[in-house]
Amino acid sequence: MLIGDWRPANQNVIMLFVASQSDLSCGAAGRDAPVGIVEQEIFDFIDGCEDFAVELQTGLTRRPAISPLSGGEGELDKCVFLEQWLVEHGIDALERHDAPDPRAKGGVRPNLIATISGEDSSALPRLWIMSHLDVVPVGELSLWDSDPWTVVKNNGRLIGRGVEDNQQGLVSSVLAALALVKLKLQPPRTLKLLFAADEECGSTFGINWLLKNRRNLFKNDDLVLIPDGGDPLGETIEIAEKNQMWLKVHTTGKQAHASRPDHGRNAYLAGADLTLRLRNGLMKKFSARDCLFEPDYTTVEPTKKEANVPNVNTIPGDDVFYIDIRALPCYSVDGILEEARRIKTGVEQEYGVQVELTVTQSMESKPTPSSSPIVTMLSAACKRTLGVETRLTGVGGGTVGAFLRNEGIASVVWSRIQSTAHQPNEYCLVENMLSDAKVMACMAVMR
Repeated sequence: MLIGDWRPANQNVIMLFVASQSDLSCGAAGRDAPVGIVEQEIFDFIDGCEDFAVELQTGLTRRPAISPLSGGEGELDKCVFLEQWLVEHGIDALERHDAPDPRAKGGVRPNLIATISGEDSSALPRLWIMSHLDVVPVGELSLWDSDPWTVVKNNGRLIGRGVEDNQQGLVSSVLAALALVKLKLQPPRTLKLLFAADEECGSTFGINWLLKNRRNLFKNDDLVLIPDGGDPLGETIEIAEKNQMWLKVHTTGKQAHASRPDHGRNAYLAGADLTLRLRNGLMKKFSARDCLFEPDYTTVEPTKKEANVPNVNTIPGDDVFYIDIRALPCYSVDGILEEARRIKTGVEQEYGVQVELTVTQSMESKPTPSSSPIVTMLSAACKRTLGVETRLTGVGGGTVGAFLRNEGIASVVWSRIQSTAHQPNEYCLVENMLSDAKVMACMAVMR
C-alpha cells in the first residue's frame, strides 16, 4: 500500500484510543500495557516511512545551512525546501518568522512552525517539538569518507553533515506529524513543530529572537521536547543545565628585554599564576556536588590562549587567555564573577599589573521541575514505545532549552543518538529516526 493511501481502519477508533490514555498521562503505563488500536496504526505507519526519512534527510543535507558567523549563507534555502516538502505531503498549516540578518542570504534567518490542531486545543497544553535548521561546517574535508553534503546510506546509517545534529530530530518530528495527517487523526492536544535558526551560534536569530519579538507565540503551560541530545537507548531525559560563563582575562604589564625582567612586568607570568588561582580558587569555593550532572561539580577550565610576543627574548607586557566556567545551578554567575574579581586583585598587587575580566558569554538556566507534565509524558512514552525506564539528568553544555526554561516554559532534551555531531563522517541511525518518531507521536496522542 502506498503511504499516501493510508487510512484508519475504523473512523471511530480514535475515541477508543483516547479513552485509554488516563494511565499514560500519569506515567503509569508500560511496554506491557495493551497497545491502543490507533497507536499501533501510527507505529505501523512510521515503520513504513524509511523512504520518506531518507528522502527528507537527503534534501535537507544537500542545502548547507551554515551561519554567516561560520562563513555560510544561513538557513533560507533549507527552510524553503522544507516548507515545500511539508506542503507536498499534506502538512500545510505553516508560518514563517524571519529574523532580520543582512549578512545572510535573503537578509533573513528563517524560523518555521508547522501546526497540527488538537481537538481539545483550549483545554490541554500544547506540545512543541523543537529542532534546528542550521548545521556546523564540515571541518577538515580530508577526514570525510564521502561528500559531506550528499547523504550516503550504509548498513542502517545515514552519513552526512547535519544528519544527526539536528536533522534526525527534525525528521522524526515530521514523521510523527505525518502519521497523524496521513491517518486523518486529530490528536487531543495541538502539536507544533518548530524548526529554528541559529542554534549552533547562540540562537540570537532563533529561539532567543522569537521569545523577544514574538511574545504571543508561546504560552506558559506549553510543553517542549527538544530532540537534540540524549543517549543510544533513550534512557536519559535532560531537565537542567549548568550555568555558563566565558571569561576573557586580559593582563597588562610592561614589556622588557628578557635579560632584564627587573625593567618590566611580565604579563604572561602574572596571567599564568592567575590561571591557576582562578581555577583552584573558584572550584574550592563553589564545591557543591549534584549527582544530576556528569561531572557532578562546577568546572573551571582555561581554554583559549592568544599570542603575545613573537620572539623568545622579550618579556610580554600584554597577555590574554580565556576560561570556560560551567557552574552547578545552585551558584549564580554573578557570585562566581565577584569571587574571580577578588582573586585577580591579589595578582594585580603581587605582580604590579592590571587585569581586566570581560564576560564574553553568560547564561543561567532554571531547571524543568521533575514533576512537570512534559517529563511525565515523555517517560511514559519511552516506557510504552521502547520499553525503556528513563532517568533524569543535567548537562554541562548549553541547549536552547535554557531560553525556554528561563521564560517559565517547561522543556526537556531527549532523543536516541549516537553522539556523532560535529565529527567527520557524522551519521544517524535510521532506526533511531523511526523510534524517536514513535515516541513523539505517542506523546501527541496522550491526554
